[in-house]
Amino acid sequence: MLFQFDKEYILEDERVLLRPLTKEDSINLQYFSLNEPDLWRFSLQSAAGRENLEKYIDIAVKAKASQKEYPFIVFDKKTGKYAGSTRFYDIIPEFQSLQLGYTWYGKQFQGTGLNRHCKYLLFGFVFEELGAERLELRADNDNARSIAAMKSIGCKVDGILRANMPKPEGQPGRRDSIVLSVLKNEWFGEVKALLASKLASQTS
Repeated sequence: MLFQFDKEYILEDERVLLRPLTKEDSINLQYFSLNEPDLWRFSLQSAAGRENLEKYIDIAVKAKASQKEYPFIVFDKKTGKYAGSTRFYDIIPEFQSLQLGYTWYGKQFQGTGLNRHCKYLLFGFVFEELGAERLELRADNDNARSIAAMKSIGCKVDGILRANMPKPEGQPGRRDSIVLSVLKNEWFGEVKALLASKLASQTS
């Protein structure tokens, strides 16, 4: 699996465009930061508020520069607006595996099919261009909406990591994380067709 962190990967279809996140994108995501702070209710790293957003983006950009993560900004072609962000992390070329997460979309884009377009592009890139064997996704085990969305596109549950990380600031206790994944053979065997059919039904 060859992942070039210095390369500008741009993924797009008729609905969505994903390009590398930059520091200048704080202006493009500022609306969500100021008006929809609960988007990060289940996130350890919040982007709620201008200062937190700039810190959030700075951390992501630095992680890309240090070859640890690859963050994207999501642009919705249907509305002509920026919609959110997602990223690859825990990229391990020698194991041909990586994780996909830190995914969030503004409220007006949730439930519109945008996420499915993003996942179709990202999954295809991971398995067809990078040749990875495994893509992992995680979520707070209390985040029912996110878990249901991942299951609906073919992700399979691997298990629960009990109390594996702290809750977001201000919340007591520790978080249980659910681990889901898609394998290369599953992508080509069933998940790609499943996602393609869901996308086709959206546009019919």
